[in-house]
Amino acid sequence: MSSPAEFYNSLPPISKAFGTICVATTVAFHLGLLNPYYVALMYEPVFKQFQVWRLVTNFFFLGKFSVNFGIRLLMIARYGVQLEKGPFDRRTADFLWMMIFGAFSLLVLAAIPILWTPFLGVSLVFMLLYVWSREFPNAQVNIYGLVALKAFYLPWAMLALDVIFGSPILPDLLGILAGHLYYFLTVLHPLAGGKDMLRTPRWVHKLVTRLRLGQPAQVRSQPETATGTAFRGRSYRLNG
Repeated sequence: MSSPAEFYNSLPPISKAFGTICVATTVAFHLGLLNPYYVALMYEPVFKQFQVWRLVTNFFFLGKFSVNFGIRLLMIARYGVQLEKGPFDRRTADFLWMMIFGAFSLLVLAAIPILWTPFLGVSLVFMLLYVWSREFPNAQVNIYGLVALKAFYLPWAMLALDVIFGSPILPDLLGILAGHLYYFLTVLHPLAGGKDMLRTPRWVHKLVTRLRLGQPAQVRSQPETATGTAFRGRSYRLNG
């Protein structure tokens, strides 16, 4: 059995960085070093006082240490890592671009007053969960040892649990919307004969190369012609 340090070092770079920053942010909050107000998403200070860091920092606060915080962190460690090691293996730039696109989509959605929420970290986690559930739709998932279901339905099951426990569901719904938008543009639309409109920009590849993140990319084989294969997933093997 690997030690915690070995497990941490084995994590892929983007999921590891996201989870680490989220933990560090919450630690800083509990130590009194961080006032969440100054990292929250508020558009008026962004545009009137040029506090542009709010567009980024709001994604890294998952709340104070609690059961919900632990669940969100485990979602990153499980579903984000499985995505990065599975469908996005040796495609670090593509995974980073998915995160960037998801964050941008959430910022746009949150600009609608009725959909605004001060912290979008949970939404970004739910986006990862949604994309994972579409890549591994037939994987069996056990929730708290009580309910077994296919991964395809997991985002909605987690949403239902938040309703039961009285947690806000708006962040979950925003994440599901962003995840579906990404999956539609990168998988469903191309399967229907449309153009892949969300190719990873060259600057993201250059950034990943400069920072030496992940492993060199492999040449991807051409996908088979699909006939009604939406939400079929891509048959990747799950570890654990």
